[in-house]
Amino acid sequence: MATSTFTARKEASSPFSTSNSNSNDGSGSCVIAQGTKIEGNFQSSENVRLDGTVNGDFTCEKKLVVGRDGKVDGSIRAREAMIMGTVTGDVDVQGILQLDKTAQVKGNIAAGSLAIEEGARFDGVLKMNR
Repeated sequence: MATSTFTARKEASSPFSTSNSNSNDGSGSCVIAQGTKIEGNFQSSENVRLDGTVNGDFTCEKKLVVGRDGKVDGSIRAREAMIMGTVTGDVDVQGILQLDKTAQVKGNIAAGSLAIEEGARFDGVLKMNR
């Protein structure tokens, strides 16, 4: 089976938003809509909002938001992240990782800081980066 790597382009404006996000400056982002399925690794140098499915490793140099319908089956690396959907794989975030009450993470987490809302599910080992 062949492995594909996708690289996101910067868009001038997009509907990247979350009710809890205050770090979006509108400078560029990528939205992966619900119903979209990516087979292979995904990489972006911009903010990413994922409402679809990625079967592969996910790298985001800025903020990653995994929406309630978003799914990642692979590892995640990001500067900061908010997870509201499902992740099966390790999560490595340099800054803050937020787990919403609807988040389901099955894998190890490494983060600079962690905020977990009541109801979030996490099955793995946590390592706090300093």
